[in-house]
Amino acid sequence: MTSNRRIVVLGGGESGAGAAVLAKVKGMDVWLSDMGSIAPKYKELLDKYEIAWEEGKHTEEKVLAADEIIKSPGIPATAPMVKKATAKNIPIISEIEFAGRYTDAKMVCITGSNGKTTTTMLTYHILRKAGLNVGLAGNVGNSLALQVATEHHDVYVIELSSFQLDNMYQFKANVAVLLNITPDHLDRYDFKMENYVAAKFRIMQNQDANDAFIYWQGDPIIDAQLKHMHTEAKMLAFDATDNASLAAYVDTNDVVKFNIDGREWSIPRAELSLKGLHNVYNSMAAGLSASCLDIKDDVIRRALADFEAVEHRLEFVRTVNGITYINDSKATNVNACYYALESMTTPVVLILGGKDKGNDYEELMEFVSTKVRAIVCLGADNTKLLNFFKGKVPVLTETHNMKDCLAKCTELAHEGDTVLLSPCCASFDLFHNMEDRGEQFKEGVRAIEEK
Repeated sequence: MTSNRRIVVLGGGESGAGAAVLAKVKGMDVWLSDMGSIAPKYKELLDKYEIAWEEGKHTEEKVLAADEIIKSPGIPATAPMVKKATAKNIPIISEIEFAGRYTDAKMVCITGSNGKTTTTMLTYHILRKAGLNVGLAGNVGNSLALQVATEHHDVYVIELSSFQLDNMYQFKANVAVLLNITPDHLDRYDFKMENYVAAKFRIMQNQDANDAFIYWQGDPIIDAQLKHMHTEAKMLAFDATDNASLAAYVDTNDVVKFNIDGREWSIPRAELSLKGLHNVYNSMAAGLSASCLDIKDDVIRRALADFEAVEHRLEFVRTVNGITYINDSKATNVNACYYALESMTTPVVLILGGKDKGNDYEELMEFVSTKVRAIVCLGADNTKLLNFFKGKVPVLTETHNMKDCLAKCTELAHEGDTVLLSPCCASFDLFHNMEDRGEQFKEGVRAIEEK
């Protein structure tokens, strides 16, 4: 890369600001543009590195003067400025792709429709316990580019969304994890499932015989796609069935067993810190990832047993007046809510709603019909939910803000019940993001008075 190479960064959030800093540190001519507003902390970071930026617009002649564009993952390929850059054949890459050029660290990359964050955090926890110099990046932690620019790590654990994978080309995962694929974000993929599946499978591109691909064998979409794929990477499958041919499985005694190249070890499912079937999968994926980096079995076992749950993912908030409140705001699709309901052992008052992404709620009926006492819809427009669940639950009602929602849930729940916020939908209709939704839920629950 020459020092006069002009880099334009579109988007001034964590990803974009980090990419801009790395480009600047590498001596490039950098300019950042954001159609929205840039948060003060990112403005301070850009100013610290003397990086020019603009907000509230894209100045076309400056954007299209780029030798290369680094696009934040939240910006779709259909955005007008992106389409103009594409028409001019200006290369458009992701922050992860850009950062990967400037580090020789091992990359453990994790994707899937559900469980990404938990598996990423759990893998990071294991590697830290093992004493590795490890960074946390992608959808969690600081941006990979910023860390490459300002720190040094021997290994990075990276949570990758399909949006990030879309603009990755030469980047290689030394360990790639594909947890599952269920319909999600189809509005970004022309409402074609095959496009979304192809984006997820980009995680294994460029892998060779020295690398590992870890995947859930029980996922029918993954299984079907693998029949058309070729890779030299070591294939490590996991599933919660008693199948000793798998790299990780659960035997008939409810013991999670691992077997990689003849190296065998196990942990009773009851000793895993994270409960629920979905977390068995997450734990197996994290354990296999750590094994691929030659982490000792006893270190992995201890880490799987003492890990603390991820915020906003089946997060216990409080039990008050005999009612337990669980924050699962990260459940932004149907499959995530399915696994949340699967883990419930008490009657449930379920909070659903938000920005629908083309959801099919039929998948939930297995547990809704047996576990859910009431559904309280929380969204700007609850029509689709109300139409689908009408007559399928004893009580169905709607609210349009968190305060009213919690009041209704508390009214409907009985002593011994669980109020579960597991919305199935994106949060952007009523909240800034999923974290804001979860925080408002937790704040409201903490304000409930003891009787």
